[in-house]
Amino acid sequence: MLSALVTAHSAERIGVGEIVHALRNRAFGLSILLLGLPNCLPMPPGIPVICGVLLCLVGAQMLVGRDELWLPRWLAARTLSRTLLEKIVHGALKWIRRFEGYSRPRLAYFSSAAARLVLGGVVVVLGLLLMLPIPIFGNLPPGIALCILGLGLVERDGAFIAAGLVASLISLGVMGLLSWLLFQGALAVI
Repeated sequence: MLSALVTAHSAERIGVGEIVHALRNRAFGLSILLLGLPNCLPMPPGIPVICGVLLCLVGAQMLVGRDELWLPRWLAARTLSRTLLEKIVHGALKWIRRFEGYSRPRLAYFSSAAARLVLGGVVVVLGLLLMLPIPIFGNLPPGIALCILGLGLVERDGAFIAAGLVASLISLGVMGLLSWLLFQGALAVI
């Protein structure tokens, strides 16, 4: 879709709003994936909080049933150079084709409009988990769950979405355990 968008535009710059509009409801999955990825790597302390807030906004839009991702006017008006977008798309095509070898539209119920409402709530919860100040690998479980959910939503692959839901439950358990351990450690110090 992005490749078609780049070739269809002859202008030197392409607006972020145009890209989101071209992706339609797949923009939700791409946003979740892009905001989940930084949490799978060691990042400075503020990054997970920023990603968490943005994910809560994306999830809230899914939760209320929006068909297309809404962006603030200042962000939708921003533009990317066509050559940069071409480099990103062509660089990602190899990985996308490899992933599409495993993924395909299946188990349509998990990617239906009704399921997106539930997934929006899951994304909000995972975004809130990212805001918890849990040291070491505290952001990794929700980050992985978000990436799996994002990939499933982009490809409309119900199997990946189901795997993302399982990863979300595991993430909730791990984060609950880590929070409890931190609380118990704080009580021992006091």
